[in-house]
Amino acid sequence: MDEQRTLTREVEVTLIPQGTPMTLPEGEQVTITHRLGGNFTIMTSNGMFRVSGANADALGEEVTETAKAADAAGANGPVEIDQLWEALKKVFDPEIPVNIVDLGLVYSLETSERLEGGHKVDMQMTLTAPGCGMGPVIAEDAKTHLEGVPGVAEAQVDIVWDPPWNQDMITEEGKMVLGLV
Repeated sequence: MDEQRTLTREVEVTLIPQGTPMTLPEGEQVTITHRLGGNFTIMTSNGMFRVSGANADALGEEVTETAKAADAAGANGPVEIDQLWEALKKVFDPEIPVNIVDLGLVYSLETSERLEGGHKVDMQMTLTAPGCGMGPVIAEDAKTHLEGVPGVAEAQVDIVWDPPWNQDMITEEGKMVLGLV
């Protein structure tokens, strides 16, 4: 459901689909169109933008915490692969109401122990279209969510184009959300 809001302060946003960082002024009238993975997609008279959960207060919403919940001991413990996948299910392309896992955008997840302690996660993902300007934003969201999983000290997210993404890669759950089944 769309919700009209007035920005309570100046806020950093990302222009969709170009991925250009911008600033919207206090008092700007916006419409929240999506709440995806703790972030917001908004419309203004000048276009569509992504507002990070860290700036939710400018919309009159509660600020989300994506910082690590693990303490130092937890960072050195084992990494549960299921927790990595669950964390990635909170990452969305702001134009599509399906997470990147169910869209079939995550190609690989590998973990390795670091000499400094904790684990590193290496992830390869793709995008629905090569020209998507939101790619770096989505990859950064994935990195942040992975680094919030206990045991993960570092994450590297790379965008790859082989194999090319197609709609057959969407899970049944994703197809249901998109009305494809």
